[in-house]
Amino acid sequence: MARQLRSVELDFADTAPLRLSFVADVAAPAETVYAALADDVTAWPCWFTAVTEVRPTQGGSGRAVRLKGGGFFDETIVAAHRAQRYAYRIDRTSAPGIRAMMEDWELRLSPAGSTRVRWTMAVDGTPVLHAALRLGRPGIRASFRDAMRKLEGRLRA
Repeated sequence: MARQLRSVELDFADTAPLRLSFVADVAAPAETVYAALADDVTAWPCWFTAVTEVRPTQGGSGRAVRLKGGGFFDETIVAAHRAQRYAYRIDRTSAPGIRAMMEDWELRLSPAGSTRVRWTMAVDGTPVLHAALRLGRPGIRASFRDAMRKLEGRLRA
């Protein structure tokens, strides 16, 4: 069953009741990483295994995302700053317990000269959802790190 979420703006990435942030370095220029995140959205399933399909919507200002297990997100892009930041809010989802949600990808130069990727999930939801996400943090971190390794390999090829 689809749930309509509360509409939030970019500042929600910093003010949400629950924020899970993960960081990884990708050995590719920020412009290239950004292009994989924001321009080549249909390729996400090739490197982010939790995702089975991503397609642009709303003339490119939104995305429809399908996840393993049958879940979905309908999203609106709220920030698209080339080689720096890509963020979207979830407008509708099949996931229970979520009131508002945003994902924020920030790209910076790392000390080693690669791209430091920070992925933040910003969520407002029920206490049960918050507890589940906190408990699931190690699995989410592992999924993110695996995705960044696969993305790096894809960008090298």
